[in-house]
Amino acid sequence: MELAERVAIVAGAAGGLGRIVTRELAAAGLRLALVGSHKDRLDALGGGLGTSPERWAGISADLRARADAERMVGAVIERFGRVDILVHVVGGWSGDAPVSEVADAEVQRMLDQHLWTTLNVSRALAPHLVTTGWGRIVAVSTPVAAEPPPRMAPYAVGKAAQEALLATLAREVAGTGVTVNVLRVRKIDADHVRGTAGAPKSAGSWTTPEEIAAAVLFLCTDAAGAINGARIPLHGGS
Repeated sequence: MELAERVAIVAGAAGGLGRIVTRELAAAGLRLALVGSHKDRLDALGGGLGTSPERWAGISADLRARADAERMVGAVIERFGRVDILVHVVGGWSGDAPVSEVADAEVQRMLDQHLWTTLNVSRALAPHLVTTGWGRIVAVSTPVAAEPPPRMAPYAVGKAAQEALLATLAREVAGTGVTVNVLRVRKIDADHVRGTAGAPKSAGSWTTPEEIAAAVLFLCTDAAGAINGARIPLHGGS
């Protein structure tokens, strides 16, 4: 089946990165389930894709709740008859306090945002993908998950937990036609500062949304079927 015939769930579609990834997936001809917490934003995003309304759906869901994630996956299958791909670009960051001063609520918020949203959708979707014999799960993470800097414990914990979950899932689905991979991004260069005059030295390790979207698209192709359980750095080797 060509990529253009696939159905992709984009979790976090209305976010800054999600909008670009959604646009590129739509341009490649995929049918899209745009998932987030604000239905009006999802509908506005879908309406601006320049594709027919039959090829996208905006679905509001709280992916921190298992039942809502299951409802969402069921709704996508009912609408399109199948799901082939999950692209997880749910954002969220917390930091700027030493471990001794970290608030419980901030750790929980990062676990909710990164671990639980990923777990709830993955366990609702993975059996369907394995049954159909083809599937792709791609999440955007950060090198902070492996090399946490000071004063960023909640975020590092949330992303490390997400990556551990997906690495486990990758091993569980190996050989089924389903792959699970992570793209690590240091900082999203939304304003395309990298390479411009006056850009900070650190900008050399930043990644544009379009570069991330291109990597997502490749991992969703048949040509990337041998890549599973990878944590791919998209930060210039820095």
